[in-house]
Amino acid sequence: MSRRLQSDKVLFGTVVALTLFGALMVFSASAVVAAEKFNSSSYFLIRQLAWAGAGFAALVIMMYVDYRRLASPLVVFTALAVQMLLLVVVLFAPRTHNTHRWLHLGPASLQPSEIAKLVIIIFMAYFLEQRSGKVNDVAHTLLPVGLVSGATMALVVVEPDFGTALAIAMIVAAMLFVAGLQARYFAGAALGAAPVIYWLIFHSTYRYNRLLAFLHPYSDPLGKGFHIIQSLIAVGTGGISGVGLMEGKQKLFYLPEPQTDFIFAVVSEELGFIGASILIVAFGIILWRGLRASARCSCEFGRLLAIGLTVMVVGQGLVNMSVVLGLLPTKGIPLPLISYGGSSLFVTLAAVGMLLNISQDEA
Repeated sequence: MSRRLQSDKVLFGTVVALTLFGALMVFSASAVVAAEKFNSSSYFLIRQLAWAGAGFAALVIMMYVDYRRLASPLVVFTALAVQMLLLVVVLFAPRTHNTHRWLHLGPASLQPSEIAKLVIIIFMAYFLEQRSGKVNDVAHTLLPVGLVSGATMALVVVEPDFGTALAIAMIVAAMLFVAGLQARYFAGAALGAAPVIYWLIFHSTYRYNRLLAFLHPYSDPLGKGFHIIQSLIAVGTGGISGVGLMEGKQKLFYLPEPQTDFIFAVVSEELGFIGASILIVAFGIILWRGLRASARCSCEFGRLLAIGLTVMVVGQGLVNMSVVLGLLPTKGIPLPLISYGGSSLFVTLAAVGMLLNISQDEA
């Protein structure tokens, strides 16, 4: 018999603090660039705060709507259909930054691939609960999972957004692992994916250049290696306590999109090792509370849902920080709750609302 508890105050407080801190760092990272491009130093900050407000509204709604209502064929398959439609429609939208990632809705823009991550998590939790104890059934479990997740990742790659496709793969793998998938199937999937990944990297000039920049950044310091070198300079310049908030130099047209993909470099430069470590600890707290909610949940759907949501937030955060530190090749993946980006912030806060709802349910 399950019992209802209060929502996780530690998780809620951590997420609120990270969101407010993110808005502050977005302003610090973007003020000069925004003044140069848009004649307003608060251009990005205002939009970030607007999306944060919408995101917290979604968080509150998801926190008070029983998560079990999501485990409905009507909800799951309608969401899947809408997701696929959006991923197709966005391919015909005007290019932004030479990609088809955004649907522009007046002054706002929507990134369907961000929504796709959340929909895939709900689908996986629902479907794996239905197939509880039969996760290793190739024909009736793994094939449907592969078709749905594979089609989603393929559409995301076409945008192109290879990083988000890999993030979806990471989420799917984590949920299958927790559901009890045997290691041999992971090995088989890795072997099957290897030639596809090879083709995607070595038949794409910019992906190949990113790999070269990761392996040998100083062989072309003013070309392919420029961005990662500037990121490492920012991190190193920060030292222990940083150069001071708003005082960073690398964000001044050295780092690419300092308010998005490389905002952790700005944090490291301005707040130093101490500030960066506190940020990492905050994501560690989200990991701890997410795994705790999953372990204590009274039903399989909620347990798997919590795992997927936690991996989505924390896993993406680790990938972003690893890129900034030169531990992974450059990918266009934002730092959840910190980077500028409406769709990412809104979806992340909605996901946290689901986690908070699950945290109320204990076996």
